[in-house]
Amino acid sequence: MQIRLVRYFLALVKEQHFARAAEYCGVSQPTLSAGLNALEQQLGKRLIVRDRRFIGLTPEGEALLPWARQIVAAQEGMAAAVSAANGPLQGEFRLGAIPAALPFAGRMAQGLLDMRPALTMSVRSLTSREIVRGLADFEIDGGLTYLDHEPPANVLSVPLYEESYRVLARAGKAWAGRSTISMKEVSALPLCLLHQSMQNRRILDARMAEHDVVLHPRVTADSYATLLSMVQTGAYASIIPDSYVALLPDIGWAKILAFEEVMPTSRIGLVVLDRVPLTPLANAAMQVARALA
Repeated sequence: MQIRLVRYFLALVKEQHFARAAEYCGVSQPTLSAGLNALEQQLGKRLIVRDRRFIGLTPEGEALLPWARQIVAAQEGMAAAVSAANGPLQGEFRLGAIPAALPFAGRMAQGLLDMRPALTMSVRSLTSREIVRGLADFEIDGGLTYLDHEPPANVLSVPLYEESYRVLARAGKAWAGRSTISMKEVSALPLCLLHQSMQNRRILDARMAEHDVVLHPRVTADSYATLLSMVQTGAYASIIPDSYVALLPDIGWAKILAFEEVMPTSRIGLVVLDRVPLTPLANAAMQVARALA
């Protein structure tokens, strides 16, 4: 079985469209279709449901999918290991990061690319659940995510830092001389927060519930950039990880307040898929994470 044909199959699953899959693979659509037909003939089963367009996978195609991902991942790992045996580690490290951990992605990139200058890195903002799926499907090489709350399964991890919460508001007379705020006060503010599909928000709600406080945001979003723009208007306040505070010291409109109540911190770390052997890319990232930790 040719790896090229398996890649065609995975590209079609990813793109859900024959023309886009062909473009992704850098081949013509007839070449892609011929390759998929050849793969079906080799396996003796129909893998794709099609009617002039991609409709879905047959049960046989669904059964093939996880094995196809493993085959391609193993081939890429093998090629990287052979290449790095007598030369620099090359390729692209694909990092998924929860929005709360994006401020740390710069340190991770600097550490990895300084240690392995021939590498490049791509960073995607993903939820913690998307990171788990991305690792399992071999779509990313590592993730920056929470380690304790809803802990990811089947991974190796390196704790990097502990996260706590801060309140972000528009600076003004109402906050003059203030450096702290109570949870009850915060719950009465017009809030903009991450929506509950984000683990940061689920952890925040759990921390508040421990103090019998429930948050009812007026606006929800899936990015901190959106929350910052909302707070900048002066109409809303938000709750952000302390990792973002370092990015705001020169923003004159921002007022940062600490909570009066003591809340447990949350560990954030690097996770890679627990597999033997560990890929050279994952191994390099683990080395960097241990150094940063």
